[in-house]
Amino acid sequence: MSTPLTLIDFYKADHRSQYPKGTETVFSNWTARKSRIPEIDAVVFFGLQYAVEEYLVRRWNRDFFDRPKADVVGRYERRLANAGLTVGVEHIEALHDLGYLPLEIRALPEGTPVPIGVPSFVIFNTLPEFFWLTNYLDTSLSSLVWGPSTSATIALRYRRIIEKWVRATGGDLDFVDWQGHDFSYRGMYGTEAAMLSGAGHLLSFTGTDTVPAIDFLEEYYGANSDTETVGGSVPATEHSVMCMGTKDGEIETFHRLITDTYPSGIVSIVSDTWDYWKVWTDYLPALREEILGRDGVVTIRPDSGDPVKILVGDPEAEPGTPAFRGSYELAWEVFGGEINDAGYKLLDPHINLIYGDSITPERCEAICSGLAAKGFVPKNIFGIGSYTYQYNTRDTFGFAMKATAGVVDGELREIFKDPATDDGTKRSARGLLAVRRDDAGSLVLHEQVGWDDVGNCAFELVFKDGAVVRRETLADIRSRLDTAP
Repeated sequence: MSTPLTLIDFYKADHRSQYPKGTETVFSNWTARKSRIPEIDAVVFFGLQYAVEEYLVRRWNRDFFDRPKADVVGRYERRLANAGLTVGVEHIEALHDLGYLPLEIRALPEGTPVPIGVPSFVIFNTLPEFFWLTNYLDTSLSSLVWGPSTSATIALRYRRIIEKWVRATGGDLDFVDWQGHDFSYRGMYGTEAAMLSGAGHLLSFTGTDTVPAIDFLEEYYGANSDTETVGGSVPATEHSVMCMGTKDGEIETFHRLITDTYPSGIVSIVSDTWDYWKVWTDYLPALREEILGRDGVVTIRPDSGDPVKILVGDPEAEPGTPAFRGSYELAWEVFGGEINDAGYKLLDPHINLIYGDSITPERCEAICSGLAAKGFVPKNIFGIGSYTYQYNTRDTFGFAMKATAGVVDGELREIFKDPATDDGTKRSARGLLAVRRDDAGSLVLHEQVGWDDVGNCAFELVFKDGAVVRRETLADIRSRLDTAP
């Protein structure tokens, strides 16, 4: 049986004895200190509610407070002793006797884009004998919150790119909800990571194949898929389906899928199992009437190669060839469409494209701008995978939880760090912290404030003394993010 006591870095275990004698309070903040993505200067704060409800409440109660003291203390002592650490257990026994985590967490509302350098939440102990507990939880809290915040931030970046070009070409902004589709699950580092990241994706989009992310949002963020669109997908093939129908029978597989298996509704068909361009120049023209006669959409999915060239066209290919013209021009030639009021071509609603491989924000921008330059509304769907959501670290946005104030023998000490060998990233704020909106509505950090300021600013009380005080819903978070600049 695991214990939340050991969800730490080893070096956290004995900080209790390292603080000055008389330490009563440790006040810390969690902040994105630097962006390694030049286009991003604010991070979407998301994931704390899960960390609080699942770990600080459910797991601490189930695996510590509700278990026999001798059992949990013995397991803790054994784990440390076997690693060569002897730190004593009196403080652990006292915490078990208390029966709850004596902590207070105040946070900005989740879904808020928080400027780099502005804290998303602050945390401090509420009983002086448990001053050690504040930063003891640094490791677990940081590991649980940086990932969903990072994915939510990157998902918003995709959405803003797509919105910009759909708006510029007179397209349907309501459909943007579905134009980013999460394909990352199998490439994530475990199911919990996939859920956290997938939930962050669903703050900006509704398209997903990560089913557990929907369950996650219903359990921890008050979502209800019976009454709202939390996330959704469509029937879609994979290469094994196409291969099983044989290469020579590929057109029959297309025909069977769109007439017998899915005679109506949306179906996505992976189309590059063998010759993607033959699908456009041979199969789809032959199936044109069946597709246009369906009550639904056939979505063609290329799955390899350069996404920009395949969707927009390859200027280096031989002029006039399918590769030169690209998927949108081929779709227009076969199925047509309409010219909207802005003068851009919109593909017939019975046909669409989804590209789920190797999409990056830069390629998303290039595809949207390239299609607009050729006179098209970019209505295709972008599959966003684990390269986008997994290929990050805590340092992508420099997330860190650091103490900036403490109380020793009743005296407030404003503490900070400013390494001379650093570029300024690790320079911390100083003292008690508050965050307020200025006259322009921007969130601004205020340092060296008083306790009253901490309790009367943009921070809201979310956790105190073992209990969740405030809960956010997915609807609240989406609305907040949708209205953000």
